[in-house]
Amino acid sequence: MILLTGVAGFIGFHTTVKLLERGEHVVGVDNLNTYYPAALKRARLAVLEAMPGFEFAEADIADPLVLPAVLKGRKPSQIVHLAAQAGVRYSIENPAAYVASNLVGHAVILEAARRWEVDNMLYASSSSVYGGNTKTPFSENDVTDDPVSFYGATKKSNELLSNSYARLYGLSLTGLRFFTVYGPWGRPDMAYWIFVEKILAGETIRIFNEGRMSRDFTYIDDIVAGVLAALDRPASGLDIETPHRVYNLGNDQPEELMSLVDNIETALGQTAHKSFDPMQPGDVERTWADIARARAELDYAPRTDLKDGIEQFADWFRHWRTR
Repeated sequence: MILLTGVAGFIGFHTTVKLLERGEHVVGVDNLNTYYPAALKRARLAVLEAMPGFEFAEADIADPLVLPAVLKGRKPSQIVHLAAQAGVRYSIENPAAYVASNLVGHAVILEAARRWEVDNMLYASSSSVYGGNTKTPFSENDVTDDPVSFYGATKKSNELLSNSYARLYGLSLTGLRFFTVYGPWGRPDMAYWIFVEKILAGETIRIFNEGRMSRDFTYIDDIVAGVLAALDRPASGLDIETPHRVYNLGNDQPEELMSLVDNIETALGQTAHKSFDPMQPGDVERTWADIARARAELDYAPRTDLKDGIEQFADWFRHWRTR
């Protein structure tokens, strides 16, 4: 049995689909918060609940009494911990939400994993840990002590807490630094979703830092392949002193922001009305994942380019907006 937190989220949903398709039993937990519309989360859950081997509990992982009540004496063999308060910009407005979910919630899950003696636990980190890093591509060996967002600081804290648990208790832990994940069933707060929605509505899109930004956009199917590979290859199986490993999961191919806009315009067959604005607080100009470690240890090999990925999202979005 696998415990998966954040199951109604974007990456959690897609990961659960693949786990169920390969015959796993998944107990999913999510608090269905309203950071973005819960209707999208419930629609994802409806897909999962139609598949065999899935259980769902609406619960807040920051409450240490929740998981024992959900599992009713059962012990998962593995944990995929993806629950978190998402969003770089929202972390500036409401840091308390990130303390509760990303710090307290992560500590609760670590303690549960220790108590249950799970074989392996994965958790979501983020490219945001690289913060003000100016060296590219970003490597797992880079110093990450200069986050420019509170969200990034909480994710770096998750990695430090996890390393401590691995060292003290021998718990096998793997952190996954996700780089700008996109695709069908994605998040409405992400730029690609906002751009598609506004262009179809004939509204102006805001392009920050005058368009002088680039991101290592990574298609959801490639991310999920990396998650499953890490689940099947615990850090405890590596020749490392402390059974804790961190991996970049990106596309290793940064794209200019205007390239994203061009691909969206092509996929939609419409030209965007554009407003060029200054950089927003907490944002960074460039991300680029060095994925050599993931390639070598997880056989991670992203396959989807931005053009194809955006076309698939646009096709899905047209269907979603008419349902």
